[in-house]
Amino acid sequence: MHARTSGHSTHDASEDDRNRDIRIYVNGDIVHRDEAKVSVYDAGFMLGDGMWEGMRLYNGTWAFFDEHMDRFFNSCKAVSLDVGMDRKGILDALTQTAAANGMTNDVHCRLMLTRGIKDKPFQHPKLSTSGSTLVIIMEHSKPASSLQSAGITLATVPQVRGLPMSQDAKFNSHSKLNCVIACLQAEQAGADEGLMLDPHGFVNTTNACNFFVVRRGEVWTSTPDYCMNGVTRQKVIDLCRANDIPVFEKHYSLYEAYGADEAFLTGTFGAQTPVASIDGKAIGNGERPMTARIQTLYKALIRENTGADLR
Repeated sequence: MHARTSGHSTHDASEDDRNRDIRIYVNGDIVHRDEAKVSVYDAGFMLGDGMWEGMRLYNGTWAFFDEHMDRFFNSCKAVSLDVGMDRKGILDALTQTAAANGMTNDVHCRLMLTRGIKDKPFQHPKLSTSGSTLVIIMEHSKPASSLQSAGITLATVPQVRGLPMSQDAKFNSHSKLNCVIACLQAEQAGADEGLMLDPHGFVNTTNACNFFVVRRGEVWTSTPDYCMNGVTRQKVIDLCRANDIPVFEKHYSLYEAYGADEAFLTGTFGAQTPVASIDGKAIGNGERPMTARIQTLYKALIRENTGADLR
């Protein structure tokens, strides 16, 4: 077994002491983080029965709010999870929580909805009779600058992204054990994150983010069949199409990934994070012109959507 050395992840953030005193939304109440609690009978704690979204606040505006709500409400509908409010209600709750924390920029939010408190500690959804539990956590959070220069190291892991009839990867569900196992496998191999394959052995995503490679001026990512259909993933695809960058959603193997000129991850928190190596094999020659171009285009899109300038 190899020892892990770098300790990076795509969610590494600069330390911010203000997060020690944040206020958290719990079912309509906004309380200090030390007082933010849910029942041990809650379906989210007991079974991982819930859905969540990660969002970024820039210049007082939630980036790509509609796209995140499309995914959130569709996921909840698919598993018969009652949100208990419409999109405006969610936005009002987000606005109240941001105001309680004096937050306007460089903020990351985790919006979580579970099936609520269960009458008995068993699986059946009908045992949750008191209504859903809604929690909103916001933190002052900026991606660590070191990630852009050092990049992320990946290890291919045995844990795969499953078939839609087992647990569809399109669900941003509280049930993340599959990805947690992949992360542990990568850590035990001495890498930062795990590169997960689909059920047919093609490259898919990491345990936390969508994955892209650049080969001979083309941008490739996996088909959407077995991966979380990330909002940032789709924005990158759209930006490539709008700017005459050849982009393909396709099956490809580790052979193509190892031989890529560049590779990067996409996610709401880190936007685009370079990949330095896969399974100990350096990606390209260390130059990342396509990644840099896409990052520039994405920053312009954030500016257009929120009025904020990303650094």
